[in-house]
Amino acid sequence: MLSAQYRETRQYTESLCAPLNIEDYIPQAIDFTSPPKWHLAHTSWFFEEMILTKFVADYTVFDGHFTFLFNSYYQSVGEKAVRAQRGLITRPTVEQVYQYRHYVDEHMVRLLSSDISDDIKALVTLGINHEQQHQELLLTDLKYTLALNPIYPVYQADFDLVGKHSAVTSVDMPWLHIDEGVYEIGHQDDSFCFDNERGRHKVYLHPYEIATSLVTNGEYLEFIQSGGYSTFNYWLDDGWTWLCANQINSPLYWKQIDGQWFYYTLAGLKALDMQASVSHVSYYEANAFANWKQMRLATEFEWEVASNQFDWGLRWEWTSSAYLAYPGFNVSEGAVGEYNGKFMINQMVLRGASVATAPNHSRATYRNFFQPHFQWQYSGIRLVK
Repeated sequence: MLSAQYRETRQYTESLCAPLNIEDYIPQAIDFTSPPKWHLAHTSWFFEEMILTKFVADYTVFDGHFTFLFNSYYQSVGEKAVRAQRGLITRPTVEQVYQYRHYVDEHMVRLLSSDISDDIKALVTLGINHEQQHQELLLTDLKYTLALNPIYPVYQADFDLVGKHSAVTSVDMPWLHIDEGVYEIGHQDDSFCFDNERGRHKVYLHPYEIATSLVTNGEYLEFIQSGGYSTFNYWLDDGWTWLCANQINSPLYWKQIDGQWFYYTLAGLKALDMQASVSHVSYYEANAFANWKQMRLATEFEWEVASNQFDWGLRWEWTSSAYLAYPGFNVSEGAVGEYNGKFMINQMVLRGASVATAPNHSRATYRNFFQPHFQWQYSGIRLVK
């Protein structure tokens, strides 16, 4: 079973690269994105560094330089290449990276066909989920890079992603009422989750109403046209500073051409779909929109409690919760301890999943997190009143 999951995940990553030209594998548009070639190599590095070199006695690393080149942020592993310069790493070639992947796969499949310990199984499962995270990042990073091209290149003609509409549970009940009370939060069974989801605990919630659908492009356009980006009263001070410094006046990828709004998608430039859920907004923008509507964003606890009563999964949904540890959280020993805990500062929690999330990767307790100014993920808005 684990071997099949491993193979499926690895093949799906490579299938995402099938529409690419060789030139598409290399560029890095900005420091927070990574080239497709790096994602392909780093996810292999994880299995090699965290599993094969530790548990296979006769394993020979594919190339000793790769430990340095394709480490991401694991300080305990050793030195690493500068993140902002990943796109300058033209060697090894794309062909060599694929050779690396297949070399690691050969040894991993051999390992998985043997009798392995529960500790190894847990690390392999973490590695699979880690690669699924990078499948999403590969798409969002690639979109950011392609969007800078003035000819608006097409990644795949039927792959715009943002055109999918949110489903309202009932036209007669657009708001879901949640009673005041004490609720349990966090992962609770033995199925896989990340360590930041554990520490199931109780929270007290005041009564609230949460929207059963996401904010649409049409609704967000009303915010823009009403002066939403020029009225500082709607914005947090940090958000207003970010907006002014970067001349932000719309969600990422929106473009106004001859008075008409378009947005760039992985299927090329498209006319803005007014009924589709708004995407690629920062926390600052989500919070400003909520203020304009005289509403607010949900806390991550409010979102989790209500999540089984509405459809989610089209957009990562910004919450008003800072990314902090749950009660009883402990950082694991070794390199895997760097996976989540050290990022619990200056980040906001997003809940749910997006159209770019790997199939079956997310769950209602999943805690995604990004700094509040980031727009490049498929992030949207669900309101609370």
